[in-house]
Amino acid sequence: MLRAVYRALWWLVAPLAVLRLFIRSRRERGYREHIGERFGRAKGRLPEDAAPLIWVHAVSVGETRAAQPLVAALMQARPDARVLLTHMTPSGRATGEQLWGDRVLRCYLPYDMPHAVQRFLHAWRPSLGLVMETEVWPTLIDECRRTGVPLVLTNARMSARSYKRAARFGNATRDVFGGFSRVLAQSPSDAERLTALGARNLAVLGNLKFDMATPPELVARGHAWRAAIGTRPVWVAASTREGEEPLVLDALAALATEDALLILVPRHPQRFDEVAALLEKRGLRYERRSQWAQPAAAAAAQAATPRRLPETVTVLLGDSMGELGAYYAASDVAFIGGSLLPLGGQNLIEACGVGTPVLIGPHVFNFSQATADAVAAGAAVQVADPADLAKGLGELFADKPRRTAMAAAASAFAARHRGATARTVEVLTALLED
Repeated sequence: MLRAVYRALWWLVAPLAVLRLFIRSRRERGYREHIGERFGRAKGRLPEDAAPLIWVHAVSVGETRAAQPLVAALMQARPDARVLLTHMTPSGRATGEQLWGDRVLRCYLPYDMPHAVQRFLHAWRPSLGLVMETEVWPTLIDECRRTGVPLVLTNARMSARSYKRAARFGNATRDVFGGFSRVLAQSPSDAERLTALGARNLAVLGNLKFDMATPPELVARGHAWRAAIGTRPVWVAASTREGEEPLVLDALAALATEDALLILVPRHPQRFDEVAALLEKRGLRYERRSQWAQPAAAAAAQAATPRRLPETVTVLLGDSMGELGAYYAASDVAFIGGSLLPLGGQNLIEACGVGTPVLIGPHVFNFSQATADAVAAGAAVQVADPADLAKGLGELFADKPRRTAMAAAASAFAARHRGATARTVEVLTALLED
């Protein structure tokens, strides 16, 4: 009954979903492109293409970057196979293009309607499907099971909050999660909740995001930026979400360290101008990264030092894509966004991998295990609110030995948890060979 209601609702929601695409395209033009793909109308593969196709669904930027080491390892393990990347957002699609160019195929995942999903599967004929982390689409799972496409929930996580919501639907939820061919969980607690929801053939393989090594050229770029900034304290507020920037700026205003520089990096590129307007409204002197340090034209110039950043500049607005590792490398302390408001937090692993001490807010239900482990390792500290954030920053800026110890703990924490990619590839290649 619930399944019939769900499918019927999609017929009602689909026109509104298209309208929403056009509304969102006013801020990010990519939403009005390739709309046919969202209904399964993709060009697909040529009929004579008999190579195995590994299909990887990564919703947006974060999931696409998390999939990077896995996709690279799969391409190395099975050079005879093609890889298809599907996304839900233009920024995710752009990130995939930036990372792999023409080496992979790409399109949008269709809306979860039977005919759209059937057209998608018929056009691409995948040999194996992977969905990342928490992507659960009942019709997609049903159609993959019906057509014999093994579908694997990869790097799977299930927060206590999401578990409570899903468990309300009882047998319907168990039927959905039971439709995955395999479930590869990040942690034992994720595995326990997923099993209770009906997942089968489950294994705990770790978190793929620990294998996301920041490219050396990005680290060098961050160090070059730091040389141009000078010796004053620097902190980055990374992947901030709507409504959170005012709280970050409140923390900046409350800082006892008056000469500190904030590098403010909104998570979504369509909000760069909005955040710039907020800085102007607050009367803060800021500079855009895109105007201060132009992107390097060649690999040899990637570590070139930009012009000196004036000490009167209080905020450097990180209006660029794919440079988060450089922002971390340029900073003494990283605050991880999405966590001062009840948004679930963002990934702190990349900051730890670069060796940057981490502060993170109280709302981390999407990354609860990684956050708890980082705090226990001495790599991160949780703060309660903007005032507590300012206090934590001030304490770290004033205590270099503590920052050094946290930096070492962060690097060790990231290194200790690597290896999920190799374990995942072993499972997936065995499925391809079945």
